Amino acid sequence: MILYALIGQPLTHSFSKKYFTEKFEKEGIVDARYELFPLESIEYLPELLRQHPALCGLNVTIPYKESVIPYLDELDETAKAVGAVNCIQIKNGHLKGFNTDVIGFERSLNDFFDTPTPAQLHREALILGTGGAAKAVAFVLNRRGIPFKFVSRTAKGANNLSYSQLSGLKPCLIVHTTPLGTYPKTEEMPPVPKSLFLKGQIVYDLVYNPAETLLLREAKRHGAQTQNGLEMLIGQAEAAWKIWNEAEGR
Repeated sequence: MILYALIGQPLTHSFSKKYFTEKFEKEGIVDARYELFPLESIEYLPELLRQHPALCGLNVTIPYKESVIPYLDELDETAKAVGAVNCIQIKNGHLKGFNTDVIGFERSLNDFFDTPTPAQLHREALILGTGGAAKAVAFVLNRRGIPFKFVSRTAKGANNLSYSQLSGLKPCLIVHTTPLGTYPKTEEMPPVPKSLFLKGQIVYDLVYNPAETLLLREAKRHGAQTQNGLEMLIGQAEAAWKIWNEAEGR
């Protein structure tokens, strides 16, 4: 039996196990299963691999997308450029890291932002958060030629604003990459001023549970177009499946 799994902490409301279990059932894949392995520390990864020699692939979520890198033997070019990993291919004990968040985010963004107008290209996007998912988003925006700034609770230079510095900005795109607003704490959202939301603007929340977060509700109320993280999750999951299958020669 081939084993795939998700590592991170916490994993209580994971999308991945349900998605892959249903995928295996629908596609008649009887020799594979998907499990959740919450790790209190990324230092436990080598022991996890020893305990489960059937592991052929891992997904990686918060908070280990960056700290997992020293435990890997190799990174593909995108993961190396991003500086974060959310997918690991395991073949003959060799661990190779990939970033399928980039694939999932870029594909889903295309529906809204296929060809930015000249006006949009001169209006910065804002990325709320600075973790591994934020790095994947930044990689895509760089590739699309969309200028952006990171936003966190503490300003860390010209390209990283604090939430208190957002008044008066008119971003063309806002991407939220932190877990704020995830079930069961659905009445939480980043402390952005309501004046930040604009008619016709795109507000993208990587949170997928609930389907409409408080952030998206507020943005929609001010006329913004909104998108949650479900489409991105499906895209990155299918990209991971393709990577794992290539490793297994399926």
